[in-house]
Amino acid sequence: MRIRVPIAVIGALLFTIASGLVASGSAAAQPLLPTPDPDPFYAAPADIADHRPGDVLGVRAMPALAIFPDTDITLIKFRSTSSEGKPIAATTTVLSPRNRRPDAPLLSLQQIINGLGAQCAVSRVLYTTDPNLQVREAPGWNILLQRGWTVALPDHLGPRFAYGAAKLGGQITLDGIRAAQHVSALQVEHSPVAMTGYSGGGMATAWAAALAASYAPDLRIAGAAMGGVPMNLVSMLETLGLNRHPVFGLALAAGLGLEREYPDRFPLTDQLNDRGLAIRDKLLNSCTNDILTAGAGQGALDIAKTTVMTGDVTARSVVEENSLELFQGVPNMPVFEWHSPIDGLIPVDAIVDTIHRYCAAGTQVWSEQEPVPDHLTAAVLGLPAALNWLDARFRGDPAPTNC
Repeated sequence: MRIRVPIAVIGALLFTIASGLVASGSAAAQPLLPTPDPDPFYAAPADIADHRPGDVLGVRAMPALAIFPDTDITLIKFRSTSSEGKPIAATTTVLSPRNRRPDAPLLSLQQIINGLGAQCAVSRVLYTTDPNLQVREAPGWNILLQRGWTVALPDHLGPRFAYGAAKLGGQITLDGIRAAQHVSALQVEHSPVAMTGYSGGGMATAWAAALAASYAPDLRIAGAAMGGVPMNLVSMLETLGLNRHPVFGLALAAGLGLEREYPDRFPLTDQLNDRGLAIRDKLLNSCTNDILTAGAGQGALDIAKTTVMTGDVTARSVVEENSLELFQGVPNMPVFEWHSPIDGLIPVDAIVDTIHRYCAAGTQVWSEQEPVPDHLTAAVLGLPAALNWLDARFRGDPAPTNC
């Protein structure tokens, strides 16, 4: 059974690692990249730089799955953009009801992905027989399919599995929507489009919403429903000390993911001691459960060469660039947002401040609170209202606001 760990827990450890490990003037070692997926379908073509973001690079009809009755499954490879502006190949898995009508709603659902390897991708875990990797909530997606909606599930960590690179997830999400609309057999070219996700998936959704106006002005998105979003990694990270933590493996994995995406600005590997390097090697292609096991009970002081806190400006800027509250863009679509006001894992003030900024800029926001302390319980409690809100956006109803 795969354990779901909120991205907020990971974020709350990440900057502690960066601050404690990145020493001024140290030479950057090359990050360890994941083992490439053995299926050549996932590989980037030699001419990828000649393609535009969202261009389709490959389409594959996938085997039917018993958990999704009467549903066609299509894997799409498309051109997207890395955090540093370079062309990359990404993938999205599209679930299509067989009785769908042309231009019925298209929902991009950003699933939580905790991992550093190809086996962790949504397109892979849907077909896995490994109980540690199976998506327990996947059968619940039939609620969406039974409404006639087509559901796109992007592998939003990208080809390097840059766990922790939140902005990247937003760009891949938007390009995955573009790609799905370019595949004529899916019949969604003129569909109303919306996005949703919670926690780590909510962060990819929220970034996609905030980036849409500048990164994908061609898209017309009816709305974005996002829950439990860590809006500011920096403010969250600075509250944590150097103590050991039960989910330290996920924090280290996020640091390694950022190093993959920003190798010159976040040289984490070069700062690891022998124990840190050994744990890193175990994490190389791992997903949630194995990552948790490898790092359980460890802390930054256990894996660092030095305990000097340098306050490295360059490393900090990477975390800032992946903190949505600090990004000046605002969604050009209605937003439904839900969170717990007593969530102990995410900075609620950052959510409130970000939503206030969106409201001041004219975004139609409906925000709801689920007063439970558990981060993931709040996810479940907010889903019915989020689903009804999405349904209304697909119908074209005026979006409500409680700004």
